Amino acid sequence: MQVASVKAHAEKRSLPPGAMTGFGVAGAMLIAASSSAVTPLYRLYQQSQHLTPLMITVVFAVYAVSLLAALLTVGGLSDYVGRRPVILAALLLNAAAMLLFAHAGDVGQLILARAVQGLSVGTGITALGAAILDTDRRRGPLLNSVTVFLGMTAGALGTAAALTFASDPLHLVYDVLLGVTVLMAALLFALPESAARKPGALASLRPRLGVPSQSRPVLLRLTPANIATWALGGFYLSLMPTVVASTMGVVSPWVGGLVVATLMLSAAIAVAGFREWPARLLVVLGPVALSVGVAVSLAGIAQHLVALLLAGTVIAGFGFGAIFSGTMRALLPTAHPDQRAGLLSAFYLQSYLAFSLPAVAAGLAVPRIGLSTTAYAYGAVIILLAVVSMLAWLWSRR
Repeated sequence: MQVASVKAHAEKRSLPPGAMTGFGVAGAMLIAASSSAVTPLYRLYQQSQHLTPLMITVVFAVYAVSLLAALLTVGGLSDYVGRRPVILAALLLNAAAMLLFAHAGDVGQLILARAVQGLSVGTGITALGAAILDTDRRRGPLLNSVTVFLGMTAGALGTAAALTFASDPLHLVYDVLLGVTVLMAALLFALPESAARKPGALASLRPRLGVPSQSRPVLLRLTPANIATWALGGFYLSLMPTVVASTMGVVSPWVGGLVVATLMLSAAIAVAGFREWPARLLVVLGPVALSVGVAVSLAGIAQHLVALLLAGTVIAGFGFGAIFSGTMRALLPTAHPDQRAGLLSAFYLQSYLAFSLPAVAAGLAVPRIGLSTTAYAYGAVIILLAVVSMLAWLWSRR
């Protein structure tokens, strides 16, 4: 009876279940914002720590690899131990990453901070997304589709504002994010658990990769556009601020953050706006928009026109969102329910390798062919991949 009384008292003190929906959205946006807030600061790290473009892309790649490792191992853990413990672990990892960033004095410490941050994002995004679906099944899929993009937009814009108006942006950005993270962790204890515990937690840590035979033709056709999309995101989040500052000669530090935020915001708008469009239409129009957007962006870089670069980024962002939404909606239904986890893991593996490895290749190319030529070559490959995927899909429909 005493135990029952304690549980009843705890339930009275807890917020209603629907509060978890708002918390999940805010938490996912916070973790995503923390990940993108670093990007506009790369230019300051370059100057203070004498980092080369290769070092910057390596720092970024470590983040992508650790994120993927977390997704493939603890991505489904909250189904077994509950949402709140996994979300709390993600918030604690995010707080640790903010502290490491605030005191990073060399590239090794930056790599460590980015690795911890990748673990935080990979751990938290799935648990927070699952909590949103637990408490709002009607709007949950849409919220999960746009929260990460909106969070990355907010992180890039917030850092851009700090670079413009704050005297010590390297510490202010991380102090603010640390404070919000601690507040969210404290608020978590007032929220009810939205998933029951069940056995099998240890077994869930084993990565499951597999592409069902009936899914392989669809994945093959979608792969070039998927690689192009994530490679573009990797370039923007690693080297684009450097391109804006060095190649285009833009001295305003907030422009690099604005360009990154523009890509993510337009992708979020596309995901929300195209949610009723057929997947087969999105996987054709998405590559077209991506190709046109990248071409316009490259023209903006060549002409040193920030407005043209931003216009191209908006178009490419619409392509980004369309391809992401269309790919998920075209691919996942091809697998049986017991095959979807393995297929999704394989998709994430492909996506995050494309997110990181091409960016590192670009960092290796910069000392040999220059930053401008690297950007042009990178963009040309993205356009080629997008066109190949579009033609493959059109041919298959015939």
